[in-house]
Amino acid sequence: MKVIAATKNKGKIREMQEILAPLDIGIVSQQELGFDVDAEETGDTFVKNALIKARAVAMVCDYPILADDSGICVEALGGAPGVRSARYAGDNATDEDRINKLLTELGDNENRRAKFVMSVAFIMPDGTEITAEGEVKGTITKEPKGENGFGYDPIFLSDELGKTFAESSDEEKNSISHRGRALKNLYDKLKKMN
Repeated sequence: MKVIAATKNKGKIREMQEILAPLDIGIVSQQELGFDVDAEETGDTFVKNALIKARAVAMVCDYPILADDSGICVEALGGAPGVRSARYAGDNATDEDRINKLLTELGDNENRRAKFVMSVAFIMPDGTEITAEGEVKGTITKEPKGENGFGYDPIFLSDELGKTFAESSDEEKNSISHRGRALKNLYDKLKKMN
């Protein structure tokens, strides 16, 4: 089955492709099919933002649509950056800018507990909407470690892996990541519908 990913984030698309490939679901970016839809994420939850993005792309094509919204939630920062993770340090900020802002705001706080959360929204051509969520817990390191991954991966020390996501292989990260768990939960829901 060919599914359109309602995202321009190449890292997310790559991870979705790797995770869903064994399930015979091929992920194609919206740009590959000539769509350039950019929905404003106005939701106050990850699931609301995922639905906003999926609905925007579903309005212009007749393929199944997969959209997500994800972010990092830091306990000591009251759950921030949360749904603003991508825009945390401004609209044109780099991953490094966002990491530096988070580390500065967290400072020497001893409570460094955090979780990555991801909500996915899947819209079928007939308009049926399905959502699922996944999360993974860990702590924020005092400095970036590792070269793999993207986003906040270099400062997220996974409880389960005992290292940052950026120090982990793609296979290790995908096996326990919020994205992997959300997509697995979505797949289980899709299977029950058949």
